[in-house]
Formats: sequence, structure tokens, C-alpha cells
Amino acid sequence: MAARPQLPGMRWFHWLRISSLRIGVVTGIYASCLFVAWLIVANYVTTLYPYAGVRNAVTGAVMLVLLAIPVLRFRRHPGRLFIAGLVAWTGLTITFMAVQLHFTLLSSRMGAFHLFTLGAVSYGFLAVLDWVFLICAGVRHQHMLQSGAVAAPVRRNQTQ
Repeated sequence: MAARPQLPGMRWFHWLRISSLRIGVVTGIYASCLFVAWLIVANYVTTLYPYAGVRNAVTGAVMLVLLAIPVLRFRRHPGRLFIAGLVAWTGLTITFMAVQLHFTLLSSRMGAFHLFTLGAVSYGFLAVLDWVFLICAGVRHQHMLQSGAVAAPVRRNQTQ
């Protein structure tokens, strides 16, 4: 029997085997990087001031696509969807709190707790919506199986 070589410190990365945590962390890192880039471009690139509305709309759309990664990945597993979304949103909230130290007026619109609550409620709503959809689809599937089995005529082999 060959033993798997294990580097020192590899036990720390065992939590990456859980796909919902892995997707959540990666999505949170992507969203945090996009958020920081958005703030830097919005505050320091003066040539884009006339296009602020378009810049914000494009960045918001990209942010929605990034934050939809857990929803699309775990569309058949509502619990994992919620965990991945909550981990991603927690990373974004921690980045928001860190960036608030430099951009002091950032908290005048929405605080970190409100941002976290917005994300948790949004992902919770999507997870519940997915769960209800899966229940309805399962009930419909069972109904179709039962009604198809009763209504279908039995064919017997006829030799002529």
C-alpha cells in the first residue's frame, strides 16, 4: 500500500473539500476584488466622471453575475446554495468593513450590518424559492408517474 504524501500544513486546507464553502470563498474573493476595483475607479479615475451612471450599471451587472455563481452551481441543493451565498456575502461584508476605514463616507449610505443582512436575506429567499420549486417539480413528477402508470394500457405480446 502506498501512502499519500502529505505536506506539512495541508490539514488546514481540508475544508476546501466541501464544495459549498469552496465556491463561497472563491465567489467572495471575486466579489471583493470587483468591489475594491469599483471604488478605486469611481474615486480616482477622473476621466470617467461623465460616465458614472454607465460605469455603475456595468459594474452592478458584473457584480450580479458574480454573485449568481452559487445560485447557478447549487440550483438543486438549496442548503448548499444558502451556505455558499452566505460565505460569499460574508467575505464581501468584511471587505466593505475594511474599505470603510479609508472611504469614510461609504457608511453614510448603508452600514456593514445592513449590507450583510441584505445579502443573507437575498440568498435565503433564493434558497427557499429553489426549495419550493424542487418540491413542486418532485410532486409533479410523481403525479405524472402515477397517472401514466394507471392510464397506460398494458400491451401483451401478440403472435400472428
